[in-house]
Amino acid sequence: MNQLSFQLKGSVVTAIVLELYRYSRADFSAELSAKVRQAPMFFHQTPVVISLEKLEADAPAIDFPELIALCRDFGLRPMAFKGAPTALADVLEATGLVLIPAGQGGRAPVPESAVPEPEVVVRTVVEEKLVHRPSKIITRPIRSGQQVYAEGSDLIVMAAVSEGAEILADGHIHVYGPLRGRALAGVRGDVQARIFCQSLEAELVSVAGNFKLSDSLRELSWKAPSQVYLQDDTLHVDAL
Repeated sequence: MNQLSFQLKGSVVTAIVLELYRYSRADFSAELSAKVRQAPMFFHQTPVVISLEKLEADAPAIDFPELIALCRDFGLRPMAFKGAPTALADVLEATGLVLIPAGQGGRAPVPESAVPEPEVVVRTVVEEKLVHRPSKIITRPIRSGQQVYAEGSDLIVMAAVSEGAEILADGHIHVYGPLRGRALAGVRGDVQARIFCQSLEAELVSVAGNFKLSDSLRELSWKAPSQVYLQDDTLHVDAL
C-alpha cells in the first residue's frame, strides 16, 4: 500500500496570457468584454496569467485587486502574474496570486526544498517530456466538451472536431475534417509547430501560446484548407 499522501506530476492546463500594456477600468472592461463575446465558452473559467513584461514604464499606478476582480467578472480565473517589476512585488503578493519570473511559462518552478519524497517523480516527468513519441492518431469525431492531448508528439485527427471540443499537441496538429473547436499546437513552447486542417471553422487556433479567435479567422481563410504557423512572433493563417 502506498504510504505517500500525494505525488507531484506534470500536466497540461490550457491557460491564456494577458499581456498588459496600460490599464484604466473603463478601457480594460470594454476591450475584455468585446473579446469574451467573440468566444464566450473559451473564456469561461479559463486560467489566466497576467504578464507585466510589456507594461509601459510611465503607466499610471494600477489597482491590481480591481483588475483581478474585473477578469473574474468576465469568467476568467487569474492564477499568476508574470515578469513583475521588483517594485511591485509586495503589492502583487498581497493579491494572493503566484509571481512567475519573466521568460518562464505558465508554471512556476517547484522548489526542491518543498519536494522531499516526490522529488524523483518530478524529475522523471521532466525527462519524459524530452522524448519524442509517435504521432497520436484519432479516427473518431471529437465531440463538444472533449479534450485530446498529444503529449510529446504530433496529433492527427481523421475526423471532425466539433464546436466546444479542444485538441492540443506538443508538436503539429493535422485535422482531416472540419476544425470547429479549439486547436492548440506547440503547447510547451515549440514555435515551429503548425496546424493543418481541411476546413478552418475554429473557435480558436494557437501556436506556442499565440492565438487568433474566430472573428479574425473569418477574414483570413474561413472554411478552406489552411495552415497556421508562427513567423516573426506573429501568428499567420494561410490557405493551402
